[in-house]
Amino acid sequence: MIAQTIQLALAPVFMLVAIGNIMNILSTRLGRVVDRSRQLQDRHVETEGPEHDRVVREIRLIDRRIAFIGKAIRLLVSAGLCVGLVVTLLFIEEFIGVNMQAVVAGVFLLAIVLIMWALLLFLRETREATEALRIPETYLELERKL
Repeated sequence: MIAQTIQLALAPVFMLVAIGNIMNILSTRLGRVVDRSRQLQDRHVETEGPEHDRVVREIRLIDRRIAFIGKAIRLLVSAGLCVGLVVTLLFIEEFIGVNMQAVVAGVFLLAIVLIMWALLLFLRETREATEALRIPETYLELERKL
């Protein structure tokens, strides 16, 4: 019976690996965003006029991105804790002999919902990043035929 419990616990453990990989991506993005925010904060005091406005707009955008990434990481950590709880409950169920399938299923579904929520925040953050990467039309010189 314990072998079956270990087999059942493998799928949630693979979810933990996926959660870890997504968290790695998010923490890398967070590091880059924080580095960029520090650069912009240095430029903030040195700029005026339209250039200053661009710096402020980008700082605001970066602030939103940091918030999205932070919340996504918190959701993934919560999902990881739920997955760990699922594995724990599977073993408790096996050792005590109490039927906990409904609880295990509920916690597992909660983990899935948290992961999906985190991925939606990741999608929003990447959309914000894409908006920030748009090249201003003044640099495109669209009025010129090339």
